[in-house]
Amino acid sequence: MPAGDEAPDLRMLRRSNPKRRHRHGTNLISFDKWPHKFGDNRGGLVPHRVRFVSSEKSTAVPDRRPIASRSTRWAQVLTSVLVRAGVAPNTISVLSMFFAAGGALLLTRVPTVSGLIGTAACIQLRLVCNLLDGMVAIEGHRRSPTGALYNEVPDRIADSLLIASLGYSVSAPWLGWFGALAAALTAYIRVLGGSLGLPQDFRGPMAKPHRMAVLTCGCIVGAVERYYFGSHWALLAAAWTIALGATATCALRLLSIGRRLRST
Repeated sequence: MPAGDEAPDLRMLRRSNPKRRHRHGTNLISFDKWPHKFGDNRGGLVPHRVRFVSSEKSTAVPDRRPIASRSTRWAQVLTSVLVRAGVAPNTISVLSMFFAAGGALLLTRVPTVSGLIGTAACIQLRLVCNLLDGMVAIEGHRRSPTGALYNEVPDRIADSLLIASLGYSVSAPWLGWFGALAAALTAYIRVLGGSLGLPQDFRGPMAKPHRMAVLTCGCIVGAVERYYFGSHWALLAAAWTIALGATATCALRLLSIGRRLRST
């Protein structure tokens, strides 16, 4: 619709208050500047700049992992940029797998100080993708029918790539694959609880954020250890911590599901 043919209520809104806040779904979005062209792929209005007035509390989405970073300014700014650029949340989810694959390649093929630091960076970039895909989909109102698949499958692949590679990096492939299997089971048990009508259980002690934190710390400490001593005890400790912690997480989640089912 040309700018001169706007509906009367839109012209009135532009004249009266160009920075008026508009409630869209469960978020308050600030239209700081109206575009000259209207309409997106859902037939709605597209603001030039999206400001999330309330990120965590305003988005009451069931079975969503609680992440404190959603309330940070940098996450909201990046989400706004991605929404304006038209980046699909599913694309961000797939990108996380490439970061994980890069980290796994560095961990197994470049066993140096720089390789370990690069692996830690790839892990954090993978986690940023995991944060932003959900924020673009929910806070940015860009959900898709296949979003649930893209939310889970790339995560499982990325986890397996990184944790299995950790085992190979310390000459214990079986330990890496055991940790990867236990990590996948934590997600399976969580989704199983949801399929039984229960709230999904994101508890630890070794949920995905905990696993990636342990692996990141293992790489950073391992880089220092490699530089001074040439050994890899920090990486071995990280592999054992992830494997045993993920196994304990599986047990705790199963026990919690059993208790809830018996109480219903």
